[in-house]
Order: sequence, then structure tokens, then C-alpha cells
Amino acid sequence: MTRFSSYVITCVVLLFSVITQATTVQDSKGTFTIDYQPKRIIVLEFSFADALAAVNVSPIGIADDKDPTRVLKDVRDIIGDWTSVGTRSQPSLEVIASLKPDLIIADIARHEAVYKDLQKIAPTLILPSRRETYEGSLKAAGIIGKVVGKDSAMQTRLQKHKTIMMELAKQLPHNAEVQFGVARDDALFLHTADSYAGGVIRALGLTNAETGRDDSAYRQTGLEQLVAINPEYLLIGHYVTPSIIDKWQNEPLWSVLKVARNKHLYKVNPNVWSKSRGIVAAERMGQDLIKILNAK
Repeated sequence: MTRFSSYVITCVVLLFSVITQATTVQDSKGTFTIDYQPKRIIVLEFSFADALAAVNVSPIGIADDKDPTRVLKDVRDIIGDWTSVGTRSQPSLEVIASLKPDLIIADIARHEAVYKDLQKIAPTLILPSRRETYEGSLKAAGIIGKVVGKDSAMQTRLQKHKTIMMELAKQLPHNAEVQFGVARDDALFLHTADSYAGGVIRALGLTNAETGRDDSAYRQTGLEQLVAINPEYLLIGHYVTPSIIDKWQNEPLWSVLKVARNKHLYKVNPNVWSKSRGIVAAERMGQDLIKILNAK
């Protein structure tokens, strides 16, 4: 064999090893390894769609709760069309299988019970989304970037996100006390300092209201408890209209709240503030807060 032939063979072997090099990450079940760049990806949470959009990757299927508008418009504009695979709480295994995915990204809080079934369809990366913190959601996005072969692009986007959040923070009153919650027809759930929203609020140089500790990022709160917390600003994502907040405003006790006296009660989009939990969502939340806290 000539020296040139040996050189060519060596180059081919090296090229093949690069192409087939496996990527290994740690997910919520342990070690996850993939030895190809996935092209047909299905995501079962909005935050995972957000992460793919951050690196210009389009999933073929999303558990979108059978309502495509629940995916943020900024994300929709990047990823284009997809097939709905049902709700996040109960995605359709039949629809998922019919799309012939080569990667499924699932949520450990919602999908652990069907994890083995998902694995039979395609390699399944399972990560935290529901009840995850802001910092945890960014970590999950970094893992997704590696698995889909976009590690460098994701790290660049995360750095850009950090810069964007710092610029947004400069436009906000430092240390203003902000509390976010979601309102149903019969209950208010405050998102505490341990929640995703709480982490975003702090990342923007604001403070969380002191809601007390009950080992939950989402604290069901009555009107008397809300009066005890008495936040400076209260942002509510209404899941229904009218919600319990609309009813409470007719109660005499409501007038005791600072948000009532100072007119610091605001409606925000619950898809952005509660359900999305991603890079794009956090930046949208910052833009919302600039409009709210700088309003004259």
C-alpha cells in the first residue's frame, strides 16, 4: 500500500468517526446517548419548542393542547408548521408513532408514566419543564442544543439571552416588588420565588413578594392570604374569564391591597408567563414588565 493510499484511508476513517460520533448528555433518567443528528423531532412541552426555535430547528410535532396559538408567536414564526400530537398532559402515542420521529423530547413531570412507551417509538430525551425553575429551563435548553447537534449555536443564543435580559433590566425600576399568579374561576395560584416566573423576575433585577414557604413553587392563595402578602405589583394570567380575581375585586377586603389603592393590578398572557417557560418567553416577560412598570 502506498503512502498516499494509507493517508486517504486514514482520512476516511477519521471523517467517518466524526460523522458517527455519539453525543451523550445527562437527562432526568440518567445517561442519554444519540449517534446521529435528529431531523424528525417531536416535543411534548412548549419550553422544548422554544429551545428548538432558539437554534432554528423545527419540530415535526408538538403537544400543543390542540391549540397552535398556545405556542408563542415568536416561536411559531421560526419553526413554521407542525402536526399536533394532542395535549401536553395526554399526548397521543398513535399520532406520535405515525410521524415516525427520530427523537422525542418529553417532560419528566408529565410523561414519566409513558416514558417506556415513548422509547419504543423513538429515542426519548426526558427533561424537566413543568414546575421547573428559570435557571433549570436554560440548562435544559443547553442539553437540547447538544442532542440536536446545535451546541455552539445554543451557547451563542444563551449568551445573547443573558445580554438581552441585562439590557431589559436596565429599563426597569431596580428592586420593584412583583408577584405573578394564575387565576381560575375558583382559585388563585401565586408563583413563588421558586417558580420559573419568580426566577425571571429576579433575573430582571426585580424582587419577589414574600409568599412564605410551603414546599411548592405554586401556592394556592385566598384573599386574606393575599392581603397578608400585599405585593407592590400583581400580575395575573387569567385562565378563565371571569376569574376569582374579578370576583374578589367586589369584596371589601380587596380595597386594603396596595395593588388596589395604587392601581397596580395587571393582566398578562398566561401562555407567556406560565406555560411556555423558555428563552423567548423570558424575553417577552421582560418586555411586558417594561410596559407595566414604566407606565405613567
